[in-house]
Amino acid sequence: MTMKILDRYLLKEYLRNMLLIAIIFVFLFLTIDFFEKIRMFLSNHANLEQMLAYSLLQVPIALSQTLPAVVLLSALITFGNLSRHSEIIALKANGISLFRFAVPTLGVALLTALAIFLLNEWITPYAYARADYIRYVEVQKRPSPGSFNQGQIWYRGEKGIYNFRMFDAGANSLQGITIYYLDRQMNLLQRLDAKKGEWKEGKWLFYDLLITRFEGGDFPVISRLKKQTADIPETPADFKIVQKDAEAMGYLELRRYIKKLQAEGYNATRYLVELQGKIAFPLISIILFVIGFSFSLRSERSGGIAAGIGAGLIIGFSYWIVFAFGISLGRSGALSPILAAWFANILFGLGSVFLLSRVKS
Repeated sequence: MTMKILDRYLLKEYLRNMLLIAIIFVFLFLTIDFFEKIRMFLSNHANLEQMLAYSLLQVPIALSQTLPAVVLLSALITFGNLSRHSEIIALKANGISLFRFAVPTLGVALLTALAIFLLNEWITPYAYARADYIRYVEVQKRPSPGSFNQGQIWYRGEKGIYNFRMFDAGANSLQGITIYYLDRQMNLLQRLDAKKGEWKEGKWLFYDLLITRFEGGDFPVISRLKKQTADIPETPADFKIVQKDAEAMGYLELRRYIKKLQAEGYNATRYLVELQGKIAFPLISIILFVIGFSFSLRSERSGGIAAGIGAGLIIGFSYWIVFAFGISLGRSGALSPILAAWFANILFGLGSVFLLSRVKS
């Protein structure tokens, strides 16, 4: 009976801190994002409904990115306050193990990791897509230029219809290119196939081209070229609107996209890193909880809100820096995709084990 009362007491304190911190984090995220976009909204005469809808769509994105830090800060503040008010000493005096005492909150950290994964799988992809539509089509009045379906980009350009297997926004390169040149009556004038394309000196340079011309009802004329400057006016910025980033795809969708790229012989390294990151990032919630729990109990009278917030910010930012560094190394090929995505988790996991071993339960 005593443990049930303690479990309820601890869960109440921990969940209350989680809720408060999550609201603060989401509010800060939305405020910063709104002021980053305010000039775009005002210059395009966006109405209040569009701005509110865009901001509301950022809520699941903000939650999926900040929940691990929420778990960490909640652990630091909750257990820090218990230490400061001598409640930890009282538990020990009554022979209650601190590890057993923390089990309910560890369960919350596990559920949070699962919630982040499900958010990224089912909700944030829709939020990204809908927010981009509001921003580019409804507010900036750009025509809906194309789509990202079945792992392929379809784009309605000035010269015709373009199809790409992959667009690398970082390298400004295209893979698996097919362009259908059409006249005003939508008659096919020419089909261009190219293995890859690169944006160089303000122009698209295509490689390994196969050009098929349909002229005057005669037989098609086929020509092959090693490389040629492409006759299309679109720049990489135009294709970035259509390209679906890895963060806007769920785990299963991204895995299907990677299999498709690999089956067609394209380099999918950067997407493999992102795929591993979609598992590694939610699980850091559990590791950060253990760090927060262990760090706040380093002495019986340590802790407090200010100390918890300070430690949480330092640990949280440190994780973000290390995680981003590992991901960038993976994208460049300097580390394997698995090691790149899990590097920060391994490092902080070892740190959590060390801190946990020093807790006097």
